[in-house]
Amino acid sequence: MRRLRVLTWHIHGSYLYYLTQTPVDFYLLSKPERSTGYAGRWGHFPWGDNVYDLPVDQVRHTQFDCILFQARSHYLYDQYQLLSAAQRRLPRIYLEHDPPREHPVYTRHPVDDPDILLVHVTHFNALMWDSGRTPTRVIRHGVMVPDAVRYTGELARGIVAINHLQQRGRRLGYDIYRNTRRAIPLDLVGMGAENVEGGLGEIQHDRLPAFAARYRFFFNPIRYTSLGLAVCEAMAIGMPIVGLATTEMAVTVENGVSGYVDTDTDQLIERMRALLSDREHARHLGEGARRHALEHFDIGRFTREWEEAFRMMAG
Repeated sequence: MRRLRVLTWHIHGSYLYYLTQTPVDFYLLSKPERSTGYAGRWGHFPWGDNVYDLPVDQVRHTQFDCILFQARSHYLYDQYQLLSAAQRRLPRIYLEHDPPREHPVYTRHPVDDPDILLVHVTHFNALMWDSGRTPTRVIRHGVMVPDAVRYTGELARGIVAINHLQQRGRRLGYDIYRNTRRAIPLDLVGMGAENVEGGLGEIQHDRLPAFAARYRFFFNPIRYTSLGLAVCEAMAIGMPIVGLATTEMAVTVENGVSGYVDTDTDQLIERMRALLSDREHARHLGEGARRHALEHFDIGRFTREWEEAFRMMAG
């Protein structure tokens, strides 16, 4: 079959990198200043030959089979400024990365169009959005980790991986991280982490699995957002997960099997203390985490589902 040509924006670099494993050609919008959403084929990711950098002034002169929106501003504004009228009539997919921010139950999704496919990345997100008349489907995460990297857990500390945690505040659990760190040795990695107590700075995406593998457990203090790829990647290397029993985390981590989740942070601290004192138990939970990742976060399944969605819309 002919390879499809998909136009999209550079949003959520790690997710975009995994998405581009799908056997279609991706054209990433770019501006000279590489601003947010317009970074194009940029950054430290090893982009494949199917990923093209497309300056915005060339968009109207390029042919596509499908438009993939990934943010509200792209859908509401950018398409009218950048795309031709004919391009705006092409098959369109909106990839929603997050649960609703304004209100968890009563928020109507900005896309209200029976001709657009709305793709959610978790079942929790799909459950919470009011998607109206727009058809939806869920495509769960798919991740890749280096074959040689596996959990070892010799470092009696926990690791947290969140970008700009301090700026993003309570929703991402900055207060929970700080309070927990008073009782448990924790290190934070991610963009802006060097400005936070216990912060080590950003670790390049392809190096994070090997860096995290030495830690005893992965801690996710996030109250309300989508399921983080860092959680999926940690599970894929066989690392036990500790986190809040909210959003998709509640059905991703099974207590006593792949880690521990709870809404009582005191209970989580006790679980962390137990993992720090019992490396064998942590290893056992890590094995359960890896089994879950192999079943649910397979990159082959992920790319197949995305190719099916693109081909279904392109007709």
